[in-house]
Amino acid sequence: MCAQEKNPVHDTSHITYQSLLDGNEEFIKHALNSDPDFFKKLAIQNPPVLWIGCADSRVPANQITNTNPGEIFVHRNIANMVIHTDMNMLSVLDYAVNVLRVEHVIVTGHYGCGGVVAAMSNKEFGLIDNWLRHIKDVYRIHADELDAIKDENERTNRLVELNVVENVYNLCKTSIVQNAWKNGQELSVHGWVYSISTGKITDMNVSTSNNDKLDDVFKFK
Repeated sequence: MCAQEKNPVHDTSHITYQSLLDGNEEFIKHALNSDPDFFKKLAIQNPPVLWIGCADSRVPANQITNTNPGEIFVHRNIANMVIHTDMNMLSVLDYAVNVLRVEHVIVTGHYGCGGVVAAMSNKEFGLIDNWLRHIKDVYRIHADELDAIKDENERTNRLVELNVVENVYNLCKTSIVQNAWKNGQELSVHGWVYSISTGKITDMNVSTSNNDKLDDVFKFK
């Protein structure tokens, strides 16, 4: 279990509005130099993976998995949550599974997640409190294990892991995923945790390609 990560402040003073546009020109130049058909190949979207990750700017899906544009379909929100009333997430999931026919859906959290840290406190933050309440529910479910961890950083990062696990199960409970399985579609669901300080992805070993691990009350038949 990783201790909460403390990273030096990254200097972003060189990032300006114009530098983003200039960077786009550099991106185009390098892409075409490496492959003159680069953009033609992106005309059709056919990614095998849906990534449900944290909105944290330090966890870019393509970069940390060494994949190219067009290879991962991405949805991001605070603390990589799968909430059954979130129409944004459900719409992305439905499109990815039923139109793009992805083969893998990966819930990816990261150690030191600010959303998880905020959810563990008793502070009031505003509108986001309604979102953080779902993470607090994860803590409630696993309170005995978490309360037994004396080190605050270790407790925080264990909650990061458990939050990924619970959201993998939330994903499996959706009618979108269960109907895909029912129809014989090859679809696997996974849970990962990323370390910003080392760049390492840890597989939480909760991968599944059917609803066998769900409690009966959640299964569609």
